[in-house]
Amino acid sequence: MPYDDSPPPTRRARPLSVAAALAAVCLTAAGCGGGQEADGAGAAAPGPGADAASSTAPTPTGKQPEPSGTASPSDSGAGAGSGSAKPLPKGPLTGRTVVIDPGHNPRNRDHTREINEKVDIGTGRKECDTTGTSTDDGYAEARFTLDVSHRLRTLLEAEGARVRLTHDADRPFGPCIDERARIGNEAKADAVVSVHADGSAVGNRGFHVILPAGVKGGGADTSKIVKSSADLGARIAGHFVRTTGSAPSNYIGGNTGLDTRNDLGGLNLSTVPKVFVECGNMRDPKDAALLTSASWRQKAAQGLADGITSYLKG
Repeated sequence: MPYDDSPPPTRRARPLSVAAALAAVCLTAAGCGGGQEADGAGAAAPGPGADAASSTAPTPTGKQPEPSGTASPSDSGAGAGSGSAKPLPKGPLTGRTVVIDPGHNPRNRDHTREINEKVDIGTGRKECDTTGTSTDDGYAEARFTLDVSHRLRTLLEAEGARVRLTHDADRPFGPCIDERARIGNEAKADAVVSVHADGSAVGNRGFHVILPAGVKGGGADTSKIVKSSADLGARIAGHFVRTTGSAPSNYIGGNTGLDTRNDLGGLNLSTVPKVFVECGNMRDPKDAALLTSASWRQKAAQGLADGITSYLKG
C-alpha cells in the first residue's frame, strides 16, 4: 500500500510504449496476462479505515511469517539516506546508485499525530506517511517492506551498485513522503524503487507497479522522468513475473501489472526515475501466504533486482 495511498478516482491508461515493453519481456514469462480472474476494473485501494485498523492490529495468533534470515536494522549499516557501508565488488552495476524506499515505518503506529501532519507534494498537500496495512494474522506491511528491501540491497550490492535506503527502522516515524523523494533526488539515483504490499479485498491478487504520470505544478515536474520510469517499471514487472511466478494484478492495471498515478507525492516530487511496487495483496489469504514466506520474499527481491539491473544495463 503506498504511503500516500488514496485511490485514484478513475482507471488511468498506461502509455503504449510501456505496454509494448512489458509484452516484450513477458514473451518468456509464464502466466503473464493469462490465467487471471476477471479484471476488477475500478476496484479501490482501502481507505483510511483500513490504515487505522492496521495501526492497531492485534498480536498475531495465526500463521507467522518465516524467519527473514537477513540482518537487523542495527547490523545493516545503512540508515536513512546513507550509502553502502562496506567495500563493494566490481560488477555490472559499479558506479550506479540505487535508492530503495521501504514503504512505511514499523513505528508509525506510535506516532499517528506526526504522520497525519500534511506536507507539500507539489500539486497539493497530503499526510506525511501512513501506517500501512497488514495480513489478517498481523504481519505488518512495514516489516515486509524492510525485509524485502534488505534482501534487495544485498543482491544489488553484489552487482557493484551503491545502495541507499530511505530509512532502516532507525527513526521514530517516517520519513515523510516529501523527504523520501528528496533522498533519491539528492543521491542523484539512477533508479529508485519504493517497496510496498497492498491491502485490498479478498480475491484481489497479484502485483502491480505504479508509474508516475505527467505532472507539472507547484514543486512537482515529472516531465523528465515519465519515460525512463515507465521503462524501469515495465522491466521490473516482466522480471517479477518470471522470478516469483506471481501473476500481474487482477484488479488494477488490466492484467498488465502496470498502473499510472498522479496523486502520489513520492512520485510527483521525484526528479530521478522512480516506481512503486505493490508486491501482492496482504488481505488475500493466498497472496498473504506468499508474502509471509521467506523463500518467496527472496524471489521477490530477486525479481526486483533483475528488473533494476536490466534497466540500468539498458
